[in-house]
Formats: sequence, structure tokens, C-alpha cells
Amino acid sequence: MFSWSKKSFVRRASTAAASLSFALLCGSPATAQTITAVMESGLRVLDPIVTTAYMSRNHGYMIYDTLLATDSDYKVQPQMVDNWQVSDDGKTYTFSLREGLRWHDGAPVTSEDCIASISRWAEQDKMGQMLMTLVASMKATTDKSFEIVLNEPTDLVLKALAKPSGTAPFMMPKRIASTPSTQPIKEHIGSGPFKFVADQFQPGLKVVYEKNEDYQPRAEPASGTAGGKVVHVERVEWVTMPDQMTTVNAFLSNEIDYIQQVPYDLLPMFEGNTDVKIEVLDKLGGQPLYRLNHLHPPFNNKTLRQAAMYAVRAEDVLQALVGNPEYYQVCPSLFGCGTPYESSAGAEMIVSSDLDKAKQLLKEGQYDGTPVVILHPTDALTLAAHPVVIAQALRKAGFNVDLQSMDWQTVVTRRASQQPASEGGWSIFSTTAVVADLLDPVRAFTASANGKQAWFGWPDVPAIEELRNKIARTTDPDELKKLAEEVQGLVIEEGVTIPLGQLYIPTAYHANLTGVLEAPVPLFWNIKKAGK
Repeated sequence: MFSWSKKSFVRRASTAAASLSFALLCGSPATAQTITAVMESGLRVLDPIVTTAYMSRNHGYMIYDTLLATDSDYKVQPQMVDNWQVSDDGKTYTFSLREGLRWHDGAPVTSEDCIASISRWAEQDKMGQMLMTLVASMKATTDKSFEIVLNEPTDLVLKALAKPSGTAPFMMPKRIASTPSTQPIKEHIGSGPFKFVADQFQPGLKVVYEKNEDYQPRAEPASGTAGGKVVHVERVEWVTMPDQMTTVNAFLSNEIDYIQQVPYDLLPMFEGNTDVKIEVLDKLGGQPLYRLNHLHPPFNNKTLRQAAMYAVRAEDVLQALVGNPEYYQVCPSLFGCGTPYESSAGAEMIVSSDLDKAKQLLKEGQYDGTPVVILHPTDALTLAAHPVVIAQALRKAGFNVDLQSMDWQTVVTRRASQQPASEGGWSIFSTTAVVADLLDPVRAFTASANGKQAWFGWPDVPAIEELRNKIARTTDPDELKKLAEEVQGLVIEEGVTIPLGQLYIPTAYHANLTGVLEAPVPLFWNIKKAGK
């Protein structure tokens, strides 16, 4: 760890380089009041529906709005919706839009826009897919109201339309939402509190948003992703730095205002600095995990999937990712620890490694040396370490491992390939999901196991899907807990997804920023920036 004098030396030695990098990226300083932020990675994919990548979700929250939202207590609240009613039989939900909703091009938001947006979102989102199996029809009753009619009662409608993360149900104009959900949209027009400045977008390097002067926020205080989205600054700029040390030095030199994810090993550089706030804004935290490709050898073989799982010790990954136990906990639960459906089913396969068991399973599974291609993103704090640890563990067990380095946005593109690893596909990729995405078996996209409609890795386990369908139709708390436990056990046994614990990510911002919200998503409304 640095002493303060060493930190000061490093900071002085690097300040010139940091300033040069920042100047080259941002050009001349903006005259408008601007929040300049370094996010978890660069933004490349602008369509938040075609990917579950969190940077695309973050972008979505800047320019789009949602019908419902989740407050800081994880309760469903109206957002674009003014109110809703549910019929006595629980099968018809009628939503009325609030007044003053307009797209960034000036056109009014209509019910038809919302229906088209829900339909496109539901084709890609795992919770949306489940919801649509229960929907008989969706139709506009007026320009400002629409109804969703169900085949049978469920409370999934509100939960799904209010989900804060993963593939969030962002509303778009009908002409844009009519784009097939497998194809990226070409226009980026929402009704949200910021507007995307297209002519200043540098993919992977810089993205600029301007305050939407026509946005009419709700009257309620901001809470989580709900409430009034009041914007107090004129611009927000997300910039990408060449490395973490450059980022920290630019921050300490007051050239940037906000770092979404502070490297754990650099936290000592902020000690004693009263100008800096360090906070964990997502109190539920994130879940490091990895996925095995079920389509191709070697992991189309369940025995070899289990061999890999026995080889990897969860805490080894957490120590490499975080190091400081203040910011992580060992947690085998697919649905997160400290949540209603916390479970330890299958923990023996993931909490501690058993190399002898892994080697035994390699023999039983007749492993033939097929290379295990692991995708290794090197540019994101919560993503870079686990592939290295996983690769080392698998090599010790006897797997032939090919660790391939790239940036995270390349991983996002490549993980969608269903080709064999030898033809541009993959065997293992890892990520960190926010626990808010995983709170129950229907919401948890990592639990879906419906083959090529499932999340990347494409597991096909009908028994899991039967349980998830049953859960969507169940309201009894005790029964839901029992069913969730069964899902967890099957997910681990089949190697659908492998949770590696829970971590908590510190965010840094200068003390002249106030109103920074606690949420599972980085939010830039409600923030005021005082002059220095």
C-alpha cells in the first residue's frame, strides 16, 4: 500500500501525462456546466435492447424513460405512467400516461409507442419473454392509455416493467421500436432527461449528453430509478482514459468529476482527501460469475462442466478482483446474499475447489484436450481478474486453456457468437452482474435455460424452465422460496451459471457534487455541481 508521501510522488509524476491524455480526448474545456465522468468501460453499443451490457443500459437511462420504476426500497413506482388499474379478476392492467411526455424530436409520446417498445424489449429480456407467455393482448385504448390483457392473473406485469437493470424496458418512438430486436436501432431518440449528442460521439472513447430542456420530471423526490429526474447541469460527458492510474490522477487534478468504479488497489490514494467522496452506491452489490458454452465441446458435456466448476475456488477470484474483504463476501447464492431467495444449494461445487474431483471428472467425461477458449477483457475493473484465475485453476485440473485478451466491448460482441471456439466463438466468458438483476428466478437472466433463447452459453434444461414458468404463476411466499431453491440446485448441477460471490464497488466523486443517488445503476440526474 502507498504511504501518503509515495502517493503524492506518484500523483505529481503522472499529472502531466494525465492532463495531456485528458486534453487530447476532450479538446478545449466546455463552457457549459459539465459533469465529466469515467465509466466502467467505453460505450460502443448504443441500443440498450440488443445487449445486456451495462454500459448500454447506462446510456439508456440517460436518454430514455421507463413506464414504471423501482425506488430505493425496491418498490414499484409510476414513472411515465400517471396511474394504473387492475381488473377484479387480475387479468387486465390499464395504464394511463402522464401529461407532457414528448420525444426529443418534439413528437408526443403515445400508447402505440409504448406497446411497440414493450414488444421489442420482451423479445430480448428473459423476464419479458416469461411475461409474454401470459399476455393475451396489448392494445391502445386512447393515445394516452393502453391495456395489457393476461391469460391468467400474475403480478409479473409490474415487476417486469419496473425492472431497473439488465435489459430495462426503455420506451422509444414506434418507428424506432419497430426495428427487429435482433438488429440495432439507427436513431437514438428518447423522452428522457438527457439528449444524446450524436456528432460528438467517439465509440469507446467519448459520449456527450445535453440536458433535455423540455423534460418534465415527476414531482416526487428522486429515489433509486424512480421519482423526479431533475437535471441540474447542462452537460454530462463520459470519457475513457488509457489506464486506471491516469484516471485517478486526472480526478485528483480536478479534470474529471466522477469515477464510477475506483480500482480497489488505488483507494489509498484518496485517504485523507476531504475533497473526495468514496461511496458504494449499489448497496446490493454485484455478483462475479462465469458462463460455460453448452453448444460446443468441451462444455456440451455436463461431466466436463462440473469438472471445471470443481476446479475453481470462488474466493480466489474475489481476492484477485477485490483483495480487501471489506468489499466482498463469499456467497454461493444465484439470487444474491441478503435477498429473499438466498440459497446455498450446490455450494460445494463452487465455494472451495477440489482438484482431485475435477481430475476424476475429466477422466469420466473423456476429455480429449479440446482447447478451452476463455475471453479476457482487460479494460474493466470488475471484469479483468476472474478469467485469469479461472484459466489458472483449469490448467491445474488438466484442461488445455487458451486465454484470449481483448477489451470488454469486443467480448460483448464475441460472446454472442454461437460458432465453435475455433471459428471465433468461445468456451468461457465471465462478467459481474448487479444483484438487482438476480433477485428472483424469473428476473435472473442467468437462470434462463431455454436453449438458444437463453443468455449467452445457451443451456437447454427444460426442468429449469418448467420451474421458472411455475414461479411466474405463483404468489405464495413459502412455495416461491421452495421453488427458487430447486432452481438454484439445478442451475449449479447443470453448470448453467456459476456465481462466485458478492462484491461492492466504490465510486469516487468530488465533494462539490451533491445529490448523487444510491441505485444499482449510475444516475446523473439529481446531481448539483457547485463551483470551485
